[in-house]
Amino acid sequence: MIIGRGLIANIFKDINKEDIIFFASGVSNSLETDANQFRRERDLIEKTIEENPTKKFVYFSTCSIYDSSKYASAYVLHKLDMENLIEKIAQNFLICRVSNAVGNGGNSNLLINYLVNNIKENNPILVHQKATRNLIDVEDVGNITLRLLDEKINTIQNIAYIDNFSVLEIVFALEKYLSKSAIIKLLNKGESYTIDTSYIVDYFKKNNKMIKMEYLNTLLKRYYKI
Repeated sequence: MIIGRGLIANIFKDINKEDIIFFASGVSNSLETDANQFRRERDLIEKTIEENPTKKFVYFSTCSIYDSSKYASAYVLHKLDMENLIEKIAQNFLICRVSNAVGNGGNSNLLINYLVNNIKENNPILVHQKATRNLIDVEDVGNITLRLLDEKINTIQNIAYIDNFSVLEIVFALEKYLSKSAIIKLLNKGESYTIDTSYIVDYFKKNNKMIKMEYLNTLLKRYYKI
């Protein structure tokens, strides 16, 4: 069973399993502050688990929990609250903390979508020089989730790439790929944080995805047609 219609939900549409609930219908905008949106997600989680008590419940949380510039935000506090709720009421669960997923579609608030749109439209981009972000192919999110389902039930696991990218690295790669200069305003600020990916690093080794700039360029070619 798949709940949701967004970027992550779509990767499971061809591997729908009746004994598993992929819950990907939560709040996705990290800038969200509307209490009604948070309540809607909570109510739907409670209802879904109550109606399907024996099914494995897979919830997609966020790696922003590790970002010191965001961990006090309404969005992150909500995600932590939902993790705690699921741990309390679900018999079988897997909570996946996902970094910045990249794929076809998704909302305009997603990092790469935001940068691509603003570069194409000649809009200025504020870049925090010290900031890093972790980008991961949404297909890798799907593959790793299925692997974790076989090995890590009733746990919280990170799903992220093995290394972070500075925001400037991402912007420069986009400029080269789009053959278009970005209008950048640099700010001497930003946060960098690490994500433990030790358990899944062998996945990236096995699939020859260890060189981070090659990984980034492959994402751009795959999902952003010129």
